[in-house]
Amino acid sequence: METATVVVAPAPVAIAPTPQHKLMELKSSFAPAAKPSPARKAKPAKKKLAGGCGGYVLEDVPHLTDYLPELKSYPNPLQDHPAYSVVKQYFVNPDDTVTKKIVVHKSSARGTHFRRAGPRQRVYFQPGEVTAAIVTCGGLCPGLNTVIRELVCGLHDMYGVTSVYGIEGGYKGFYARNTVELTPRSVNDIHKRGGTVLGTSRGGQDTAKIVDSIQDRGISQVYIIGGDGTQKGAASIHEEVQRRGLKCAVVGVPKTIDNDIAVIDKSFGFDTAVEEAQRAINAAHVEAESAENGIGLVKLMGRNSGFIAMYATLASRDVDCCLIPESPFYLEGKGGLLEFVEKRLRDNGHMVIVVAEGAGQDLIAKSMNFADTHDASGNKVLLDIGLWLSSKIKEHFKKKPNFPITLKYIDPTYMIRAVPSNASDNVYCTLLAHSALHGAMAGYTGFTVAPVNGRHAYIPFYRITEKQNKVVITDRMWARVLCSTNQPCFLTHEDVEGAGQDEEEPHLPLVEGENALVKSPPMCNGNGLCSGAA
Repeated sequence: METATVVVAPAPVAIAPTPQHKLMELKSSFAPAAKPSPARKAKPAKKKLAGGCGGYVLEDVPHLTDYLPELKSYPNPLQDHPAYSVVKQYFVNPDDTVTKKIVVHKSSARGTHFRRAGPRQRVYFQPGEVTAAIVTCGGLCPGLNTVIRELVCGLHDMYGVTSVYGIEGGYKGFYARNTVELTPRSVNDIHKRGGTVLGTSRGGQDTAKIVDSIQDRGISQVYIIGGDGTQKGAASIHEEVQRRGLKCAVVGVPKTIDNDIAVIDKSFGFDTAVEEAQRAINAAHVEAESAENGIGLVKLMGRNSGFIAMYATLASRDVDCCLIPESPFYLEGKGGLLEFVEKRLRDNGHMVIVVAEGAGQDLIAKSMNFADTHDASGNKVLLDIGLWLSSKIKEHFKKKPNFPITLKYIDPTYMIRAVPSNASDNVYCTLLAHSALHGAMAGYTGFTVAPVNGRHAYIPFYRITEKQNKVVITDRMWARVLCSTNQPCFLTHEDVEGAGQDEEEPHLPLVEGENALVKSPPMCNGNGLCSGAA
């Protein structure tokens, strides 16, 4: 079980500067640098929890000064940047935090907060000492190249960092020594392309070899773009970097086209995926409408979460049935899918079905006696629900010779994830990249950056890897889908009860009361403001 450390200071305080040698140097040839002596052994990773009055809990992120307390800080060069000279209050207040839960009652505790993202008045890196590395891992997603571009251009244009390298081929690239120099000129138009210019792979998480490479090359900032598996790897890298006492900020940028990362509002590429899914749904609708008893079946991405299928269904309004992993369904019998398909065809003469790739996996496995297998990232290998469902529907109507059907199956999944990001995702990727580099320059490490309730925040790695974000089938958004399609919900009483349990918030001990994180709770003055903490 992880131990919790309670702190009261909302932000790291710069310690008086002492003479210090530059910790990392890297020549343009990327020659290995001498390994710094591990003079100080880092303590095991702990959760940084800060308490406040009214049940306020700040789940803070690590800072380089946690294990390198003598680090020198410097004025942020943005204060002299001409582009920001007219911006009022550009630097984030050290006390600014973002609440995890935005809807509360008057008697509710203030609850969990995260540190707000953005530039700080003091930074812990000088531009000349920074060597940044960027790596992309896992599957493709619209917006990867935009994040890479904005990291490179942001570091160069805002902070004057000129030494930025790309690690090719995912995590394996660190110890395979596949690198490419990245400059604003070389990344100028990569946002117009799909995929990632750095290449990607699954697996390859050898933490010791990766940190050896970071240490040998004198890398001082690592930006890791990937999904929950990649972020787990980033957490391991951060812990090893801290154990060795290296001055290196490890920052994650969450990426998943399925939008299944917990806590955050949404992941980049999701808007583009929903928009592109419309093309496939429109094509399926045209095919179905043009044939006698036509059925258009579209399979969309959604391994464990059906967000793309749900939002694409709501946006389209041409969908008659939406099937997602979170909502079980059955084929045969009263109220089953096949009965609904037959009824809809008799009523309308055509129909469109949208199915997420992870839906109905238990049904396929039972019918095929298939044993679970996993890919290099540890993800369960999915069976093709689209092909299986197509065959089952055709088999059903073969038994009805007076009821001919025409079924068209469309699988656009790899087409969708390979397209460039749209306008809204491009803007979102820019904000993510800027928030990430501001945090790294300010000395924060071991975090991922993303919006929480509309405000970008720095979130500890463990928070986004402990569980996945899923569609809540007892929520109003799923009810809107059912109203739009007029499909049966297929749910039993047990399914509804189970869904209600899944959406419950994990218990987090409050600062006050029996489960206090500190022995004496913070005191509040007459104005209801906190005046300190034990």
